Amino acid sequence: QVQLVESGGGSVQAGGSLRLSCAASRDTSSLRYMAWFRQSPGKQREGVAAISRDGRTTDADFTKGRFAISKDKSTLYLEMNSLQPEDTAMYFCAATLFSLSTTVALDHDYYTDWGQGTQVTVSA
Repeated sequence: QVQLVESGGGSVQAGGSLRLSCAASRDTSSLRYMAWFRQSPGKQREGVAAISRDGRTTDADFTKGRFAISKDKSTLYLEMNSLQPEDTAMYFCAATLFSLSTTVALDHDYYTDWGQGTQVTVSA
């Protein structure tokens, strides 16, 4: 099990940038996969980007190269550029000790530990 604490959310105008952080209570190299998800009111939680223990990344199509996931020994990051109003959501960090294939890396059902989320609001 791992405790995850997100930070870095906020309000920006369209075209702006934010960097989200997720502090983990254990070495991230001990976690098979970590990922970012987001959820807007009335919508299902959707995967944004995932990163494996050895650094392989999987990105949702909607990121279109605007977002980049990375990690160091203690923290998961999500660099978000060219933000648009449709990116407005609560962003969650997640992790799992289980090995995943890239086909399910963005499926929230496969993650066992979650943070409380950080709100991102993008105005037009």
